[in-house]
Amino acid sequence: MNSEKIEIFDTTLRDGEQVPGCKLNTNQKLTIAEKLDELGVDIIEAGFPISSPGDFHSVSEISKLVKNARVCGLTRANEKDIEVAAEALKFAKRPRIHTGIGTSDSHIKYKFNSTREKIIERAIQAVKYAKTFVEDVEFYAEDAGRTDNDFLAQVCEEAIKAGATVLNIPDTTGYCLPEEYGQKIKYLKENVKGIDKAILSCHCHNDLGMATANSIAGVMNGARQIECTINGLGERAGNTALEEVVMVLKQHAHLKLHTHINSKMLNCMSVLVSDLMGMPVQPNKAIVGTNAFAHSSGIHQDGVIKNRETYEIIDPADVGVNNSSIVLTARSGRSALAYRFKHIGFDVTKNELDFLYEEFLKIADIKKEVNNDDLGLMIEVFNRKIG
Repeated sequence: MNSEKIEIFDTTLRDGEQVPGCKLNTNQKLTIAEKLDELGVDIIEAGFPISSPGDFHSVSEISKLVKNARVCGLTRANEKDIEVAAEALKFAKRPRIHTGIGTSDSHIKYKFNSTREKIIERAIQAVKYAKTFVEDVEFYAEDAGRTDNDFLAQVCEEAIKAGATVLNIPDTTGYCLPEEYGQKIKYLKENVKGIDKAILSCHCHNDLGMATANSIAGVMNGARQIECTINGLGERAGNTALEEVVMVLKQHAHLKLHTHINSKMLNCMSVLVSDLMGMPVQPNKAIVGTNAFAHSSGIHQDGVIKNRETYEIIDPADVGVNNSSIVLTARSGRSALAYRFKHIGFDVTKNELDFLYEEFLKIADIKKEVNNDDLGLMIEVFNRKIG
């Protein structure tokens, strides 16, 4: 079956690090960058070089370290930003400059106090200037999600003429509905002259909880790059979560889209980023949350014990998790209790299980979760009673 590749653009070290309290030092960034390269991401956005000497140094050191992925530096649409980014990227084997400007009427009027015509001029100048330093130039149309499609198409067309190789279509405020964002990508594919010379990229924020859905809608309508972060870290409510889009595409093979991500590294990658950034992952987070493969309802537990696929669409091993968890609570049934007893070395008969289950419910009504120590004590009490 023919399948098209979706490029994964990781911006954990740039957009992800913009989360308050998540500042990383250069050594920490190098640790993450090396693992991202091993993970199989196609592009690592290493930072915003002009923002600080520390960020410049980090981008430069990451450029020296990374062996496979393209290394990207962010800029605004001005010459100084672009010059500094080019200098920071000079050691990269495959450098990319990511430059752009806001295109929505709101940004044009209130942020830039400008006009559509002047915004197009600045976009062209920025791309052309970046092109004098590197071959690979990505142009972002900030707030594209709220930009009029006709005007957005004009900007994209001019950016391509100026030499852009990638067009980033950000839903900067997380406003779009999936159908709306997908149709925006489709419109650009069908109405931008020279679109075959550039890759359309999805950069979606999660303000309304739709970043992953919007990114998938984007690639279903012709985008071939997704910009994302580990654990969905990012400004405000975060960005598209890398682990989510990768596994959506892997599980839905009928879409005929794939990535080169080694999914077995997703869990350890999540833990690494969480630890270094000091940002705990919510337990019910898709794919990498501690509860993603945990079952506490008796009906679910019984089904999973009989056949994992009854309640799990992903094999935990596919994302680097050892196995599913059967968590014992007051909602657990006899099969789950027997399973856990067997797991710690006790094969109980049906009659023994009937007695033990009554004892188990007494404990479960008091405690949120019954652990292995509790089970061992239950066996001791049972043995004394029958002894």
